[in-house]
Amino acid sequence: MARKDALLNLRSILIRRRDALRSALAGDLSTLKEMRGQTHGDVMDAALDSAQDEISSQLAEVESRELGSIENAIERLRDGQYGLCEVCNCKIPMARLLALPYATMCIECQRDTERSGFTSVREKASENSSNETVTGDLEVDV
Repeated sequence: MARKDALLNLRSILIRRRDALRSALAGDLSTLKEMRGQTHGDVMDAALDSAQDEISSQLAEVESRELGSIENAIERLRDGQYGLCEVCNCKIPMARLLALPYATMCIECQRDTERSGFTSVREKASENSSNETVTGDLEVDV
């Protein structure tokens, strides 16, 4: 029964975080729109504003991804799949869910997924480097 209570507590945390992210994202977008309508004094101000817009945009992107993960977790709660690994279907340990409430995989499956992803990227990189032709290696008759 303790796991069920903990899952209900996590649901409450997820909903609060979702609502906070929605508000933050709505605020970020309206602030950016307001800033674009203002005129800037000089080139330095414009450059600083541009840099700030870029940072705000990147933060909004991170928050948006987190929001998607949270909404997925809430949906999994509704479907009765929350707390189960999407890969092996075993229970995700409570310690992991408390640390990352929108986790969809147990630690072992997450590590395996990351390793296989990194391996395939490394393999592609080594394939590309072995197939590259360096212009210094070519002889051209003119």
